[in-house]
Amino acid sequence: EVQLVESGGGLAQPGGSLRLSCAASGFTFSYYYMSWVRQAPGKGLEWVAGISGGGDNTYYADSVKGRFTISRDNAKNTLYLQLNSLKTEDTAMYYCARAPRGVVAGVPRGQGTQVTVSS
Repeated sequence: EVQLVESGGGLAQPGGSLRLSCAASGFTFSYYYMSWVRQAPGKGLEWVAGISGGGDNTYYADSVKGRFTISRDNAKNTLYLQLNSLKTEDTAMYYCARAPRGVVAGVPRGQGTQVTVSS
């Protein structure tokens, strides 16, 4: 059974930083492209960032490019998302997903971790 458990969310000020983690189990983590997706209040799911199985290729939505960094540690079966220069519009529930680039629906994802950016 695929399990994805996110952590690291919280409250941050505009311009601040957070680091999200996702512990994966139930599948061979290094075989899969992994993504982060988010859902802001009242809006649909938005694909945010993705990383190839070996970690050598990363992709970002234009809305977060240059501010967020996705990475993974295959030895620890863990996915990360470093959030820098946070904006109020980054407020959302963030989900780790076993999903190809750009895909947000019909894929395994965790329960989410809330990120709130507010002064």
